[in-house]
Amino acid sequence: MPELPEVEHVKRGIQPYVVGEKINRVIFSSKVIEGKKQQRETIIKGMALDTFQTFTEGYVIDAIERRSKYIVFHLEKDGATRILISHLGMAGGFFIVNHVDDIPVENYRKHWHVIFELSNGKQLVYSDIRRFGEIRNVPFFEAYPSFLQIAPEPFDHDALNYYLACFDHKRYYDKPIKQMILDHRVISGCGNIYACEALFRAGIHPARKTQDLNHQEREMLFLYVREVLEEGIKNGGTSISDYRHADGNTGTMQLHLNVYKQKTCKVCNSMIATQVIATRNSHFCPTCQK
Repeated sequence: MPELPEVEHVKRGIQPYVVGEKINRVIFSSKVIEGKKQQRETIIKGMALDTFQTFTEGYVIDAIERRSKYIVFHLEKDGATRILISHLGMAGGFFIVNHVDDIPVENYRKHWHVIFELSNGKQLVYSDIRRFGEIRNVPFFEAYPSFLQIAPEPFDHDALNYYLACFDHKRYYDKPIKQMILDHRVISGCGNIYACEALFRAGIHPARKTQDLNHQEREMLFLYVREVLEEGIKNGGTSISDYRHADGNTGTMQLHLNVYKQKTCKVCNSMIATQVIATRNSHFCPTCQK
């Protein structure tokens, strides 16, 4: 699943081509159309396809931002505003091309689902190999309540104190620390890869209970989460399976991972262990992490 660094690079890749452009037309794939007919919310969530087109076509993309693992498009038309909120799911991505056939990665070219035809002649294409992603068109953020529950961006000045206060919430008591930091209500944008890497750097076993961490360990873990997310952005994200930039290129963070999908620990040479925590496979060093 694309995490904060990967989504940030997708946003950066499409931003120069879409901001200030009008969406002339929205085209849906046969899978999206058929899914709606069968009462399945395929990609386009919470709205009929013709209604989505009505509230998207003719609108200008005023701005684009990333919030946690979401890409947010701010739209405007004759003083009216709408917001597109997109989550890339497990294997989604946006591409800027002259035509959908120009998408450089075959799997994404085959599995396009929404085309936004822009006034500059470009196509903004949403492709999704596994169709777990989503795009919503809402009048304001309050129309999507779960979006408002996302924690501050980890780079914000108030993010650390917000995270530390979460340890006092009953819902996180007696939970594995890995499960807690994966919750975007605690730290925004931290997924499985970067959680594993941060826990390794902090020397903390992913299954340790939240209440067993002292204040220093809690604070240190957050700082390492922020550090690995920053490194992920610097290295263009992690391309282990499907993730691609908007131009089809791959990231290089996978070359700098210490435990995630590694065989041996780069510090002590112990075999990397795995354990399922909160349905996610955790990778850790049983020697270095306690």
